[in-house]
Amino acid sequence: MQPLFRTPAAVPDGHPGDAILLVDNSRSFAAMLSASIGERLGLPVTVVASLAEARQALAGSDRHFLVFTGLVLADADADAILGFFVSTGLPLVVVSGAYDDAIRQKLQAQPIVDCVLKDTPGSIDYLVWLAQRLERNRRIGALVVDDSPAARALASSRLRLYGFQVAEAANGADALLAIAADPGIRLVITDYEMPGMHGIELIRHLRRTHARDRLAIIGVSGSGTAPLVAQFLKHGANDFLHKPWSGEEFFCRVSQNVDNLDLIGTLQDLATRDFLTGLPNRRHFFDLGAKMFEGARARGLSVAMIDIDHFKHINDSHGHDAGDLAIKAVANAVAQHARGQDLPARFGGEEFVLLAPGLRGDAAAAYFESLRAGIEAMSVPLGDGRSVRLTVSIGVCPDVGGGLSAMLAEADRQLYVAKASGRNRVKQAAETSAREPSMA
Repeated sequence: MQPLFRTPAAVPDGHPGDAILLVDNSRSFAAMLSASIGERLGLPVTVVASLAEARQALAGSDRHFLVFTGLVLADADADAILGFFVSTGLPLVVVSGAYDDAIRQKLQAQPIVDCVLKDTPGSIDYLVWLAQRLERNRRIGALVVDDSPAARALASSRLRLYGFQVAEAANGADALLAIAADPGIRLVITDYEMPGMHGIELIRHLRRTHARDRLAIIGVSGSGTAPLVAQFLKHGANDFLHKPWSGEEFFCRVSQNVDNLDLIGTLQDLATRDFLTGLPNRRHFFDLGAKMFEGARARGLSVAMIDIDHFKHINDSHGHDAGDLAIKAVANAVAQHARGQDLPARFGGEEFVLLAPGLRGDAAAAYFESLRAGIEAMSVPLGDGRSVRLTVSIGVCPDVGGGLSAMLAEADRQLYVAKASGRNRVKQAAETSAREPSMA
C-alpha cells in the first residue's frame, strides 16, 4: 500500500494571518474595494500603492493571507510584480485594468488564483466573494487521488494555492484511509484509471458513508467521453473535469462545488437552529433527543426545562431589544455550561431545554444548580451604560422511564413548582415519583 502524503495549506487553520494586502495605484478603486471587504467580511485590508510599500508591509509579518495586486505600479513592471508576489507563496489575485491574450498567456504561466478586470460591472462583488472563499478554504480539507505523481502534484499545488489543507493518495485504498482519518476533508479530486480501484469504484465506497451535501467529489480523466462522464455523475460525483484542465476552469469548478457545500450547510442551519440564539431549535431537539434517549437507558438521563424569570418585566421596562439580549445571554450561558455529550435547545420564547446523558440524582441536581447560579451572577449589558440582572427557574426530570415526552412533561411540571416556590431555583423530581400531567 502506497504511503499517504499530507501537506499543509498555504495558510493553515489557526494561522494568525487574517488580513488582505491590496496593491493598486488607483486610490478610488482601492478605497471602494477595501471598504467593501471590511464592511461585508470584517477582514482588515492593508492598502499600498507601490511594490516598495508592499515589500515593507510583508517584511517580517505573517498577518496577510491573500494579495490583490494590479500590474501597473510606479516602481515596477508586470514581470517584477508577479515575480515578487509569487515568491512570497501567498495566494495571489491579479486585478487588472486590461486583459488581452498577451496578459492571459503571461498569467497562465504563473501560479496565481485568478485575474479580475477591475472596471467590469460586479468586479467589486466578485473580489469580495474571492476574499471570502479563500479565507474559508483555510478550514477545509481536500484530498487528491491519482496514481500519477505529476498529476497529483499539479492538482495539490493548485488546491494549496487556494488555501485548502491538502492530503494526497496514490490509490483508492489509501484514499479511503485518508477520509476515515480526517473528518475535515470536504473535497475529493479523483482520477479514473488507477490500479486496484478505479475512480468510480472509489466514489461508490465514499457515498456509502458521505452524502453529496457533506463531501464534494470531482472526477477527472484524460478520456472524458460522454459515457464515462455520465458514469461518474450517476455513481455520486458532484462534477467532472477533463484532463488537461486549465487553472481557470479548475478554480471555478472547485469553488462552485465548495460554495454549494456552504450553501447547503447554511440551509440546514436555518432549518435546525434557532435564528436568534444559534441553539438547536425545538424540532431539531426532538429529532436528536429521541436518538439520545434510546442510547441513554442503561446509564441514565436527565432533562431540564429552563425559563427566564420575570421576562415580561424585562421587556416592559427595557424594551424588546433588551429582551432579545437577555435571551441570547441565557442561551450562551446554557451552551457554555453544556458538556460535549449534552443537547441544549431553545424551546420557544424565553424557555430552554437541556438534555444531559449520564446524570441522575445528586449529580444532576448539582449540575443544574451550577447553571442557575452562573446565570444569576451574570450582568447583561444593554448599551448606553445600562445592564440588567436576571435569574432562571429550572425544572429537572432525572429518569428515562416513560419516554422523552413524559420526561419533558415532568420537567415542565417541576418548572411550574420552581416558579410557584419563588423562582430562581431548581426543582427536581424524585426518580421514583409518579408522573403527573404538565400544568404549563
